[in-house]
Amino acid sequence: MPTGTKTSKKYTYVWISAIVLIFGAFAVYEITKRIKSGDVVKNDRMAGAATMDKLSFITSNGRKRKVPSFEFLNQDSVLVSNEDYLGKVYVVDFFFTTCPTICPIMTSNLKELENMFLEEEDFGIASFTINPRYDTPSVLTSYAEKFGVRDTDWNFLTGDKEAIYKLSREGFYILAAENKEAPGGFEHSGMFALVDKNGFIRSRLDKFGNPIIYYRGTVTEKQGVNKEGEVQQITMLKEDIQKLLSE
Repeated sequence: MPTGTKTSKKYTYVWISAIVLIFGAFAVYEITKRIKSGDVVKNDRMAGAATMDKLSFITSNGRKRKVPSFEFLNQDSVLVSNEDYLGKVYVVDFFFTTCPTICPIMTSNLKELENMFLEEEDFGIASFTINPRYDTPSVLTSYAEKFGVRDTDWNFLTGDKEAIYKLSREGFYILAAENKEAPGGFEHSGMFALVDKNGFIRSRLDKFGNPIIYYRGTVTEKQGVNKEGEVQQITMLKEDIQKLLSE
């Protein structure tokens, strides 16, 4: 091969190498400058926060699940309906006052929520008894007083048993049933549902990207983990209530 051709190629390689080095150095400089200014970290954090902050809608047959219409008497013998909660973020549970196991823990956890959001006009709680035959308004009043309930938007609701059970099964998909073999004669899941201001059931996503749907109400923040190895989700629920209040 002629010497001139070799020399030409040599200079070509040198120029290409020089260009790569120049652009490489510039890229490193720009990345370093962004890291020092915090732009890279900030942008990554904001992208992650945008994903984590948005709570999921719970769907059924491709449609967002909304709390169906209901109307029951509260502890003050006042009719309360789902429309009274529109414009509010609220937590729903199913309980009964003579429950000897999980209900006192559940109500204590709801009391924690009340304490945290007492000054929030757009927050409420709806506790439906699954033993309405015994849990009359006066009984519910005594129960509320026992736990020091102060929020007027925390309603303990009673009424037609079948209507309550239908609401738990078809409205929330939460277990609530009579069972003579269960402690106290009734069984229920001890889960809390979180509802947004428009009446839609919402939750955060798990690590696999699926909605957790409900929040465990049977373990306190202080406990952390119960004897069955179940981890408390009240801290998580507090965070998610705040997210919905900010929407």
